[in-house]
Amino acid sequence: MKPAKTRQILNAPNSWADMPWGEYFRDALSHHLQPSLGKLYGFHLLKIGNLSAEIDTQACSISHQVNVGAEGELLQVIADPMCLPFESKSVDACLLAHTLAWSGDPHRILREVDRVLIDDGWMIISGFNPFSLLGMGKAIPGLHRRAPWSGRMFSQMRLLDWLSLLNYEVMHRTRFQVVPWNRQGGKMISTHLPALGCLNIVVARKRTFPLTMTPARKLANTGRLRQTVNVTRLFRDAGDQDSG
Repeated sequence: MKPAKTRQILNAPNSWADMPWGEYFRDALSHHLQPSLGKLYGFHLLKIGNLSAEIDTQACSISHQVNVGAEGELLQVIADPMCLPFESKSVDACLLAHTLAWSGDPHRILREVDRVLIDDGWMIISGFNPFSLLGMGKAIPGLHRRAPWSGRMFSQMRLLDWLSLLNYEVMHRTRFQVVPWNRQGGKMISTHLPALGCLNIVVARKRTFPLTMTPARKLANTGRLRQTVNVTRLFRDAGDQDSG
């Protein structure tokens, strides 16, 4: 497995229209995100990167939506996604539509997004599936210099591992658009073989309590239980002596 951080210079496309079938990808993402966007609430939504800015988020009830990125016509705030100009725990939700695909340090972006998100805030990530027809194109000489093949393709399981380390609970995940050059993504094959979809979405929520109990916490809880049991026994013994 290749390391997440790379020194390779990655030039992200300014628009979905800058890559083959990009408008199909944009429309498919917007469609599949509607149910999740409808569940979001709060005051501030960040759409990070040019590709995120083009995603239709009208279904989201969060009225204050800000497009953030290094450069682009649709951006309201010009900033490096690795150093967001917002206070810690000040944002309710963040959309990273293929933002990690053209990042040299995706871990750093995730940590920065985690910093600005409130407790129980939402992080929505989309990306390309390496185990798809689109992913196979990376093996064709010359294609790796063009978008979307110039982007990095992280498996959904790898994204889940990263989110787990940051203590995020995955609320929804899916893959779709098995046939990239078809506007509908190949409806029939996408229904029966969604794992081969070239696009994937992960919707996760920031949690402040451990999602899995560590051995130390289990031991501590066991100790408390034993103390409670011992105290109960003392009361019972005292009651038996009084009745005798």
